[in-house]
Parts: sequence; structure tokens; C-alpha cells
Amino acid sequence: MKLTKIWLLITGLIICGVSCKSGKEVFIPKAPDYNDATMWVTVNSDSIGAGADIFYVVSTWEEDWTTEDGRLCHYADVYNPTHREHMGELEIKRAAAYMSPGNRFYAPFYRHTTIDAFLTLNDDTIRNRTRLAMDDVCRAFDHFQAQRDKSRPLIIVGFSQGGMAVVELLKHIDDDTYSQLAAAYVLGYKVTPEDTLQTKHIKAAQGEADTGVTICYNTVKDVKYIKPVIAATCMGINPVNWRTDDTPAVLHDSITVTLSPQHHVLVVKGYSGSEYPAYKDLINVGDIHSCEPWLYSECLAKNISVRTNAWRKN
Repeated sequence: MKLTKIWLLITGLIICGVSCKSGKEVFIPKAPDYNDATMWVTVNSDSIGAGADIFYVVSTWEEDWTTEDGRLCHYADVYNPTHREHMGELEIKRAAAYMSPGNRFYAPFYRHTTIDAFLTLNDDTIRNRTRLAMDDVCRAFDHFQAQRDKSRPLIIVGFSQGGMAVVELLKHIDDDTYSQLAAAYVLGYKVTPEDTLQTKHIKAAQGEADTGVTICYNTVKDVKYIKPVIAATCMGINPVNWRTDDTPAVLHDSITVTLSPQHHVLVVKGYSGSEYPAYKDLINVGDIHSCEPWLYSECLAKNISVRTNAWRKN
């Protein structure tokens, strides 16, 4: 705890050093209390007790914003109704709709870092700004873990900044918690070689049914569109055929999905992703970042069940 508090203090100083150049005082929203049920979206659809406990981490929804008294904020406010609606209605409940059937689903609201950190394209800035957000997620997970039945398989899923949080959670958990892990899904974010050196809990998935593994993928129209701050990853798997080579797979009868073993990203043909508008030349510009939890939803729902059953058998 002392180390965490020191990191948060350092982070606050770094954030102030960056933001004060704009002449605005930095505002840090009130921390979520994870004993409060309103800080969670939960769905219990496991009527027979044969499913998994799914911990889901939402992506980035807010831009930098200013309080009524003129203070700049780099974080979502979990007590702000609009921010809560963005996280809950636009993403968490949509993810729960296909992940929760047969399972128990839990997703915390947290002070996710605004998109502006990622627009800097600077890994150090992103790492410093996201420390507060990652601390929220770790606290939420510890609360969730303390309450749940640990004889049940554990699934951890996150999209985009939530995918970053999954990587950080794998570093955060102890060996006993890792033994409960059926799988961790990093959707639309990277796993770096440095990440893998920091924990033995990150083990790349090699197929459809291995357990205790990390599933990571990012989707582009061509490898030239890889965004390094998001998708320069050292591992990847095709969620349609669950292969790690370049064997193509057909999705929805018309979309061809092929993993690039060299770049560890998915290259899609026959899908424009036009429903996802480009955002400030960062995402959905040749990559199709916003599709990650939705395009492969049927594959993910089935695979969560497969890995849950495999964990129970083992």
C-alpha cells in the first residue's frame, strides 16, 4: 500500500507538471468506493453454478474536461452521470449481453484516463497518466476477489485501456489467484516483452482450450496501420480459428481474418469497419480498433465457455 501511495503521489506531480503548462489546475475526481454496489455493473446468469466469474474492464470514453471552477481533469468521474452512462450503457452492458449468459459478470466503474493521454503517442505519458486508473482497477479486483467463490473459474476481460488493465492485473495477482484463472482476454491492446518479464502469469494462448493463458488481438486492414502505442504487441491469436499461424478464417460468411505471425495482429478483408468513425488520426484509421469486443463477440462467448469447461475438467 505504501508503494502504491508513493506512485500515486509521483503520478500526481507528473500530471501537474504536464498540465500546469496550460495554466489550469488539475482536478482529480473522488475515488470510487467498491463497497458501494452503485460502483458496479453485475449480472448473475449462472443458475446451475457451472459457469465462470467474469471480471470486465471498460475502455476509454472521456476526453480531457474542465470543472465548473476551471480545473482541468485527465480522468473519468465515476460519480458523473454522463461518464457513468458512457461506461455502463454504451459498453459494459453490451459486453455483458454476450458474456454473462451462463456466467456471473462483474464490471467496476473506474477513473479511466482520458483519450488525450493516448493522443500524445508517448508511452511514458500514457504510463504515468494511467497509474491512477490502474490502481482503481486493482482495488476493484481485490474487492471482487475477496467476495467471490474461489472454487469457480476466473475470466478477466478488458478492451483498449481495459486491455491495459488486464495486463496490469496479471502482474498484480498472486499465484493462488492465478491458479483460478481460466483465461485473460486483452482486446485491442498490446502485451509487450517487458510485460512478460514482469510476471510469470502472462502466458500466450496457443489454441482454443488451453487455460491460465492470455488471449491478445488487435485488428487492422493492413499491418502498415498498426498504432504502436496500442497494438505493438509481442503476442496474438486469431479468435475465429484460435490459431497462431497465418491460416485464414472466415467470419460471418464474408469476412476473412488472418493473423500476421510477424506483427501478431489480425488483418481483415471484406470488412470496412465504416460504422466506427476515425478519431483524431489515432484510432479507426486503417486499424479497426473499435470493433474488437463486437466483431468477434460470438467467438468470444463460445471460447469463454470452452475455457471455463476446460478449467473445470483440469
